[in-house]
Amino acid sequence: MQINIPSDVKRIIDRIEDAGYEAYAVGGCVRDALLLNKPHDWDITTSAPPLKVKELFDRTFDTGLQHGTVTVLMSGNNYEVTTYRIDGAYSDGRHPENVIFTRSLEEDLARRDFTINAMAYHPERGLVDLFGGREDLAAGIIRCVGDPKERFTEDALRMMRAVRFSARLGFEIEQGTADAVRELYSRLSMVSQERITDELVKLLISERPAKIKSAYELGLTSVFFPEFDEMMACTQKTVYHSYTVGEHTLKVLEGVPGEKYKRLAALLHDVGKLYTKTIKEGVEHFYGHAAVSAERSEQILKRFKLDNETIRRVKILAKYHDARFEVTEENVRRLIGKVGRDLMPALLELMDADLSGKSEYAIKTAVAHLQSLHEVYDIVSKRGDAVCIAELDITGDDLMAAGVPGGKAVGECLGKLLELVLKDPTLNKKDILLEKSILQKML
Repeated sequence: MQINIPSDVKRIIDRIEDAGYEAYAVGGCVRDALLLNKPHDWDITTSAPPLKVKELFDRTFDTGLQHGTVTVLMSGNNYEVTTYRIDGAYSDGRHPENVIFTRSLEEDLARRDFTINAMAYHPERGLVDLFGGREDLAAGIIRCVGDPKERFTEDALRMMRAVRFSARLGFEIEQGTADAVRELYSRLSMVSQERITDELVKLLISERPAKIKSAYELGLTSVFFPEFDEMMACTQKTVYHSYTVGEHTLKVLEGVPGEKYKRLAALLHDVGKLYTKTIKEGVEHFYGHAAVSAERSEQILKRFKLDNETIRRVKILAKYHDARFEVTEENVRRLIGKVGRDLMPALLELMDADLSGKSEYAIKTAVAHLQSLHEVYDIVSKRGDAVCIAELDITGDDLMAAGVPGGKAVGECLGKLLELVLKDPTLNKKDILLEKSILQKML
């Protein structure tokens, strides 16, 4: 099997081998190349010790010398070069206490997580596949190298990685591997939240975000996201829904673009339903769930150790995803002002996906309203109507120059002027806003 490897990768391999050592491209880059996908990164494994690798190349930096990894810089790209190694004991279930360098490629490949990630390639010697990785690629299977219980006991995060690769590649998790996850899922609690979140986000932004259901079925979400388990069990006995909150969420996930904050908003937009559910005459209601979803989203994403900007965006989208109002230009301007111009397109995407995941009755009764919202938003947006104080054609300095007292009075005056402009955007002209008749009403 011939793989086209970048010239820099071949140059690194050749230089190491000219020095009397072995070197191969390894892991995910080999897997992706065999799938005819462009690898994101090219990693190299070698029998050369890390200090020898540093000697052989002009530009390197120490990525993890204790684990045998040196990053080689070449042609503006970074290439991780790691010495063949055997991992020591994983007493904490997260990382080895020590590593032992070896000159055996087979021993190095044997320590890796899945067969599809345990293949190496040499431009002259070809593919090295000791554990059936190529066969599993062809069959669409995620299978551990060796005993899955041993692999997951070494590093519990590998259980999340199995689900993530399943989502990314559209593969099924092999039965023995899945059974091991079901038995050992609680060990995921030993892994740092940051590492779990990294895998979760990669899963969510994949082409198959609904594969988070596999994490639920295998028990993993019960460890780091118990709210999702509750969502999967939370019924919605109403004419507007045909699914549980969780099943509806899976459909919404598939309906929004694969950006981190958009998929997270889809994941959490209805989490508030867990706390607002009421039943009247056999019908289940979720009054005020959007506001509660916004607050709960913030709490969950902070627990996930996500950045403040992502949390801000998700919270806003969750809060307004179920906004209900008469679609007029004024009301749409007000909504844009609350949501922000930057997030309004994402809100419409979430609304579209949210509706598509409801019952046929809900779609029939609400599709015209949503279409109208799209149309009016396009009109208001293209026209550039002001939607916030910062977009008024007047500033606080202008008002003070016209005699408005400074401080709180300026802010109150700008707020009242915005109200006028939200009702009639043609008033957003400096001379009109400064007219004495308008200012007198403001003061």
